[in-house]
Amino acid sequence: MKMQVYKKYKMKRLRRSITFACVALLVTYFSACDVLDKKPLDNINEGTVWADETLIDADITGAYAKTTVFTNEADAVVLARNGNFFSIYFVNNVSDESLSASNFAGNAYKFKFGALKIQGGLLEYWERPYNIIRVLNELLERLPNAQVSEEFRKQRMAEVRFLRAFNYFAIVKRYGGVPLITKVQSKNDPESELRPARNKEQEIYDFIISEAKAASKDLPQVVSETDWGRPSMYAALALASRAALYAGSIAQYGTVQLNGVVGIDNALANQYYQASYDASKAIIDSMKYALYAENADKVQNFKNIFLKKRNKEVIFARQHDGSDRDAGGNGWCYDYFQCPWPNGWSNGNHDAPYLEMAEAFEYKDGSPGVVKEAYYHKDSLITMEQLWKDKDPRFFATLYTQGTKWQGRTLNYYKGIIKEDGTIQQEDSYKGILAQGEQKKNTCGFGVMKYLDETKDNGNSSSAGIFGSKQDYIVFRYGEILLNYAEAAFALGKTGEALDAINKIRERAGIAKLTTIDVDKIRHERRVELAFEGHRYWDLRRWRIAEDYLSRNMHGLRFILDYTTKKFRIQKIDKIDGATNTPLFRPENYYLPITHKRTNQNHNLVENPGYN
Repeated sequence: MKMQVYKKYKMKRLRRSITFACVALLVTYFSACDVLDKKPLDNINEGTVWADETLIDADITGAYAKTTVFTNEADAVVLARNGNFFSIYFVNNVSDESLSASNFAGNAYKFKFGALKIQGGLLEYWERPYNIIRVLNELLERLPNAQVSEEFRKQRMAEVRFLRAFNYFAIVKRYGGVPLITKVQSKNDPESELRPARNKEQEIYDFIISEAKAASKDLPQVVSETDWGRPSMYAALALASRAALYAGSIAQYGTVQLNGVVGIDNALANQYYQASYDASKAIIDSMKYALYAENADKVQNFKNIFLKKRNKEVIFARQHDGSDRDAGGNGWCYDYFQCPWPNGWSNGNHDAPYLEMAEAFEYKDGSPGVVKEAYYHKDSLITMEQLWKDKDPRFFATLYTQGTKWQGRTLNYYKGIIKEDGTIQQEDSYKGILAQGEQKKNTCGFGVMKYLDETKDNGNSSSAGIFGSKQDYIVFRYGEILLNYAEAAFALGKTGEALDAINKIRERAGIAKLTTIDVDKIRHERRVELAFEGHRYWDLRRWRIAEDYLSRNMHGLRFILDYTTKKFRIQKIDKIDGATNTPLFRPENYYLPITHKRTNQNHNLVENPGYN
């Protein structure tokens, strides 16, 4: 699907977009506006629209474009020039994966330190999805009678159901139960429909899973080259796999509150795990996808999962062909700001992974990946080869650090030079060697390698260089499905199947297989395999362990160059987020606040527990 089609979408939607802002649309209720009674502002009449497959596709393409959460949970990326394109990193920075080292991080990073209160502001996704859902509801009402081919009608209705379910999933995992709107609203509808109450969380998950499974039956098994970017039946099953796993976790570990508006009955946990297991197994048994294993070099192989478009592991991806900015927004720049310094804005290294994230990667033999305490001794000097010897290849494919080779140069994070007399010089240079490396000093000693293309010119500071990235963003991949399958299978007592699925992941990675399995090992494998893919924050929340993991002071690693030996002294940096910044995740933060703004606009909306 090409982004250029979005231009047609914008023309066709001009009048309706004005309408949406004025209709009493669910929670953001406004008084009726005269614009609803004005004549259309474009010259495409309704009869023409619903007899033209290209115009209908433009509607659907517009809905895809507006579903910004496809790209790492972003609330605004491509759509508005005043949108915060750094929202593509927020879900990483509020997890225990990394701090935000960017000059452009804004206020988002504050939410890591207990700032998430009733005013909201973190990972918001409410008004936009409901506007998208209105478009999708209209398509579902109109398509049955549209003058189009039956094949087109059937597939597009399935697509629309998938897309609507995906948007509801993005909302429910943030807020819990939300208003379930499945028909087009009108200003003449009853007050109870214009200002709807929140449905139960269970009802939303049931709807998502049911819609995803129904859509899978009418979507193609294989998406053609010209339709790449549209969902296959397996993309819909992947959504069911993920959503059902979340629902199972919430039922198992969560608490029912507000009469079910948040929380799911514990007795239903296995029902959801079974649904996730079944959806995952259907994908696995289809043999349409596989773990990417094209390169003998395990490091390069793992990198290529995210660099080689349309490879065997990708089930569904948000395409980027460099034309995103043509749609009138900020464009796509994920890899630009993640790359090592320097780049076009002298920025880069946006996400600074914690030492704990680096240590989560085991050694090849399966032993813990924690840095040896002996290496921290003040008289110990080591090489990077010694420090990271025999680490999980995914470590090198996911992170860059001191000594990493990049675009023909060696990256330097060191801060200070140990002179011959043992003193440390931290400014200027010493005998022709700079006292500090070129990489950012306000980081943990690591950057994110995943999704970085070494052939891309990140020194190009033009709009094309910054915002014109052509790197696709993977929404669903086979590796996640195996992990979902393992977690659901283990919860259902199928330990052998869980162990086998995890070992397939580990074998592909190039590390020792496990001989036994438990929930902690499954969670650990998700942490390293899916690092910086937007999963960790939600995983910690659904397992209800975020209060622990997201309320810890994290660490960084400091490298000091020894002038004589060219080896390094390393130091663990305590409280790397700052002496006064203590990470804090409160019990109420398992759900985002609805906010005063929305509850004031719709008095039937109840606020989530704990927010006053």
